[in-house]
Amino acid sequence: MPRERILVVEDDEDIMELIAYNLEREKYSVTKAESGEAALAATTKFRPDLVLLDLMLPETDGLEVCRQLKSSPQTESVPIIMVTAKGDEPDVVTGLELGADDYVSKPFRPKELMARVRAVLRRAAQPAPPSDMEIIKTTDIEIHPGKREVTVKGKLVELTYTEFQVLYVLAQRPGWVFTRYQIVDAVRGENYPVTDRSVDVQIVGLRKKLGKAGKHIETVRGIGYRFREQAK
Repeated sequence: MPRERILVVEDDEDIMELIAYNLEREKYSVTKAESGEAALAATTKFRPDLVLLDLMLPETDGLEVCRQLKSSPQTESVPIIMVTAKGDEPDVVTGLELGADDYVSKPFRPKELMARVRAVLRRAAQPAPPSDMEIIKTTDIEIHPGKREVTVKGKLVELTYTEFQVLYVLAQRPGWVFTRYQIVDAVRGENYPVTDRSVDVQIVGLRKKLGKAGKHIETVRGIGYRFREQAK
């Protein structure tokens, strides 16, 4: 049985070879790209099942590559694991905001990286439950999971992959209070390494894009968030 195709995007040759060696030892099919431009071209030709993406790339950086992949209908569903030496939380948060699925900080242990790869591929292969196809409607918002579209009073609202997922998780159970970690578990899977602040960033972005309809998302002080069918 052929294994999954993985695109490794890394401008440091030694690190690229280390990652490729460990992936190939696990029988994955590997293609390499040393720049953002090469990565974008490779996704069209190679059609990977997963992208391991360094953030510090020449010219087109990893965050821009992530943004372009997640904004294209042809590649938005391809999972991305960010590989970064940068300790700045804003870069990690921005990547998750754009739709990246996980991240690994350099220096990393090969066993840890392989475990993350297996976990992300496993989640990506899981079929969506039937309930995920239910359209949710309020007086002013309509959420269509099959089309991955959100409209407010009939006008289409452009959301990132993660923003859509957060909104849909909350809206599926109106009135229920979700902690930040419950939101992360529902959107990304259990034990996903993410900070409270990244959830707050998603909520801020959602409210801004939804405009007045953003009032459907209510902050429950000290706990988390909930979705109200009737906005205050």
